[in-house]
Amino acid sequence: MQIVMFLVPLMLILVTLGVVLFSWAVRNGQYDDLEGPAHRILYDDDKDMIPEESRQPEPEPETDTSNKSTEASERIAKTDQPDNKA
Repeated sequence: MQIVMFLVPLMLILVTLGVVLFSWAVRNGQYDDLEGPAHRILYDDDKDMIPEESRQPEPEPETDTSNKSTEASERIAKTDQPDNKA
């Protein structure tokens, strides 16, 4: 019973300390923006820092894909057929 008389006030002091520290952190902006810095690192802002002669050429978009898809399907059909050389 004597330990309960010691632990209850100790617990109340620790809870009060935790609430005080949490309110201090909220008032000082510790929890303002948690996702902003994590997403900011993903932005590509270093294009201006790369010298012009070192930049990779940007690929041109392909406009006519219908001919290439038929060529690819013909190649697949040819490779699927077994060679009957005996």
